[in-house]
Amino acid sequence: QVQLVESGGGLVQAGGSLRLSCAVSGIIFRLNTMAWYRQAPGKQRELVATITSSGRTTYADSMQGRSIISRDNTKNMVYLQMSSLSPEDTAVYYCAVERTLVSDRYWGQGTQVTVFS
Repeated sequence: QVQLVESGGGLVQAGGSLRLSCAVSGIIFRLNTMAWYRQAPGKQRELVATITSSGRTTYADSMQGRSIISRDNTKNMVYLQMSSLSPEDTAVYYCAVERTLVSDRYWGQGTQVTVFS
């Protein structure tokens, strides 16, 4: 059974930083591409960042230069460090195991990030 558990969300003032964590179990973690998504109220879920098994990263334009996705294959953890946060970054942030040829995308339960000005 694949499980993803996010943590680290909370309330932060505009301009501040936050580090999200995601603990993953039930898969061969080191072989999978991991991702962070977010969903703001009334909006569709959108991709924030991805990191492949080899450590290659991609970012949404809105998060480029303000976030860093990383992983620790020894701990089955993936992280999202965010800085220069603005109220527009307010959303539920989800950790995901990206789909492969043989499996669907798996989601965590999400962690709320609220940025106030």
